[in-house]
Amino acid sequence: MAAAEEGGGGMAVIRDKGEMRSWSRSRRKAGGGLALVPTMGYLHRGHLSLVEEAKKRAQFAVVSIYVNPGQFAPTEDLDSYPSDLQGTSVGWRRWGSMPSSAPPTFTTMGKAAALEGKLVSCVEDRGGEGAGHETWIRVERLEKGLCGSSRPVFFRGVATVVAKLFNIVEPDVVVFGKKDYQQWRIIRRMVRDLDFAIDVVGLEVVREIDGLAMSSRNVLLSPTERQQALSISESLLKAKVAVENGETSCEGLKASVTWSITQAGGRVDYAEIVDQENLGVVKRIRSPVVFCVAAWFGKVRLIDNVEISL
Repeated sequence: MAAAEEGGGGMAVIRDKGEMRSWSRSRRKAGGGLALVPTMGYLHRGHLSLVEEAKKRAQFAVVSIYVNPGQFAPTEDLDSYPSDLQGTSVGWRRWGSMPSSAPPTFTTMGKAAALEGKLVSCVEDRGGEGAGHETWIRVERLEKGLCGSSRPVFFRGVATVVAKLFNIVEPDVVVFGKKDYQQWRIIRRMVRDLDFAIDVVGLEVVREIDGLAMSSRNVLLSPTERQQALSISESLLKAKVAVENGETSCEGLKASVTWSITQAGGRVDYAEIVDQENLGVVKRIRSPVVFCVAAWFGKVRLIDNVEISL
């Protein structure tokens, strides 16, 4: 099979790192800008919003599919993470043919690509010269706290694989969703510190009609857990309204959100209010903050957040 194929609507499918670089460089040589949307597959409408933004900001959009083993600890859900390469490809072909600018390039990597025997290794161990992957990128301060507290290897895996994607795709713009708020801030800082010439864009959280933040993991929830999980967005909205009405004590706000989620049947990993820029914990709200929550419903861990500005 060729490294790049023409899909529906003129969409290219690329499964080789060298071919991806050649494709990107040829488009740039012709004068076209490039935007990247990194994903782990199992696409939903939240991903579509990222692609549409990418199309607005560059002539060509590249969507990467890579379930990154480097960001999962041995006890985490790599094996059960939703993966559907065929459905993902069909989805992009449908969305890519929508009336808009150029349809996205779809590059498959890692776990999803392995389903077709087309593995493009990023951080997996490999035999032969050099053996396994041993080079990692750490954004040392911003990776502490929030998700970094309970997932200590998570952000080194994210930062490393995103840097590798930058070197493979060579984009001018990268678009992330701010549901993963800490991740977005970490990538912005990495780009600044390592002098990548890339504009890092963050889009607001995309929600289902009932308010649940869109996530690939939502499909793993039972109907009961799905209903219980609404307590996250509902309690965050109430907290935001409370601040708008004059509440500034973080302890009271965090206790209220934790209680609401627990009463609904969830188990709170963290409920924290931090500075929007440096992610430092605040005790009283006097400047723009973000209220971040992670909670378990059954075996599914969900995250959400709301930005609050006075």
